[in-house]
Amino acid sequence: MTSINNVFNFGRSLPEPFDTLKSKKVKTASKYGKGTEATLNCTMVKAVHALCDCMEGRGAGAVGISGHKTIAEYKSSAGPDIYHLAVYDSTNGNILASVYNSSSETVENYVMNPSGRDGAAVMFAVMPVLMEDEEFKEHFDCYCKERKAGYPDLTGAAEHMAVLCDNAYRRIRDEACPAHVRMEVDKSGNLMRVGSVQIDSGAFTPKEVFAGEFTIFAKTGAVKLRKAGILVEKKDFVGKYAFSCRAFSAEEESLIPDIPEWYIISQDIVDICRHAKESTGKPVQMRNFLLRGPAGTGKTMGAKAIAAGLHLPYMKYTCSAGTEIFDLIGMIIPDTASDQTGDELLDKERETLKRMGGMTYENVAKIMGLPGLDDMDYDPAGVYEKLTGTEKEDATSQDCMAVVLTKVTAKVQALMKRGNRPEQTGQSYTYMHSDLIRALGNGYVIEIQEPTTIVQPGVLVGLNSMLEQSGSITLANGEIIRRHPDAVVVITTNISYEGCRGMNQSVIDRMSLVKDIELPEPEVMVRRVMSVTGAADEYQVSQMVQVVNDLSDFCRKNCITDGSYGMRSLIDWVVSTEITGDPYESALYTIISKATANEEDREALISTVLEPVFAPGRKKAS
Repeated sequence: MTSINNVFNFGRSLPEPFDTLKSKKVKTASKYGKGTEATLNCTMVKAVHALCDCMEGRGAGAVGISGHKTIAEYKSSAGPDIYHLAVYDSTNGNILASVYNSSSETVENYVMNPSGRDGAAVMFAVMPVLMEDEEFKEHFDCYCKERKAGYPDLTGAAEHMAVLCDNAYRRIRDEACPAHVRMEVDKSGNLMRVGSVQIDSGAFTPKEVFAGEFTIFAKTGAVKLRKAGILVEKKDFVGKYAFSCRAFSAEEESLIPDIPEWYIISQDIVDICRHAKESTGKPVQMRNFLLRGPAGTGKTMGAKAIAAGLHLPYMKYTCSAGTEIFDLIGMIIPDTASDQTGDELLDKERETLKRMGGMTYENVAKIMGLPGLDDMDYDPAGVYEKLTGTEKEDATSQDCMAVVLTKVTAKVQALMKRGNRPEQTGQSYTYMHSDLIRALGNGYVIEIQEPTTIVQPGVLVGLNSMLEQSGSITLANGEIIRRHPDAVVVITTNISYEGCRGMNQSVIDRMSLVKDIELPEPEVMVRRVMSVTGAADEYQVSQMVQVVNDLSDFCRKNCITDGSYGMRSLIDWVVSTEITGDPYESALYTIISKATANEEDREALISTVLEPVFAPGRKKAS
């Protein structure tokens, strides 16, 4: 959709040297024009002058190329630190633009309409595409010569400029034109922003300079690329990193994930699979991986993708605030099919445990009078001496937990033993392995979700032995589980969640790779969201992606940390908009409401991030 009146500002005064002309009309036209008169317009004149200056090495600003995108820095006359930034995508006509203050490094919206910006920066960005036309190129060269010579023939210069104006006007307006240039500028003239995150990351750093010298977009270097933009085809990934020749049962095969068509495989996931495969057979095999990142960035799907790439069964364990070490290992459940016997003390303890609700870690520790985790954290040296009778001034809560675990394990083993006297009866118990223990013992991929939510940080340390390549653990029933050499541990966590804590250094130290998973590039987000939701309006989804990225940037810079935002919120917003037809209304209850509970912060997000792109009442046409 092109609002031609917003692209070309015919109502504005012409800059020098055409400000002295009596009429903007010139008796000439481009080869695409149907009339004999062309109209000079401010937008094209300023853009052509900017390109001439850049090519002659005069003035600030630049225009460059990166694939099918053209990128421009247009020096504004509003101040020495003000630049207009524009990015044009020739494949779909999408335009991003911002007003950037290089001193404060702040970004403002760029509105392209008769009452807003004149659009010269945007047209400046489109210049490399316009110059692909032979007529445009010829008249541009002629005009540059006239300008450089000081306009000895102003009438001739005006004719060349008029052809340039008419050529661009016809090619942009007429979709049937063989040299049509697509531009998406709606009636509001609000353009998607070039955000500070994209500037800082080098997402729009040009690979080829068309004219001038870049200052803003060149900050991070000319070849810096984000890994999220390197995509892998499903056929080139699934099962391609298998390092085991084992034959799996039908049940195990059913646990090997299938990657959905909408999922975009990132280079981070490929890196993990490659390290797992290529380290196989080495003295130290890389089998433990940590994925950190905000909500909705695809950490769990990443863990499943790792299993698919390695062709291994996948299981997961989700931690909570109250997770204990025995929860990670397994459960002890009553066995009604047999009787239990033992000495009188054990029988009494079994009955006590039955009344307490069963043989759990907490209950067994209570009947033994063992100290709790709070005591271990408060006075680890004193607790250790009480447990062992040995002084150890540098004892840690982890040392205490290891002793308690050993004592509780021994007690549980005694409680579960069958006696030799059939006349004595009592409750029998069966030990059930957790999915974590099953996965480690059988050589699967196990995802441990959100371990940083566990109140007692030492709990996960209890599994350190199983995180070792040749580790093992003795279960409460006396069974020894040794880690399978093919077992892969993927820990996924979001340390920015409310209630999350820092991960213990000893656990991090046992991770082979630590990957910080961020939101992918906007183009990847658009493709992923459209695949998941079935949305067909690529331009609107692109705008929504821009809003979510700007929202994330705003929250980060203003320390708004009580909410959540990311891919899940974006998907909810797109689905809701398909139902309501109103992206503004749906945004209030999908992305804005999730971002923060603070009313003032929500109002700031609405006015600063949402309304510049989606004004209230802008319903989708039916």
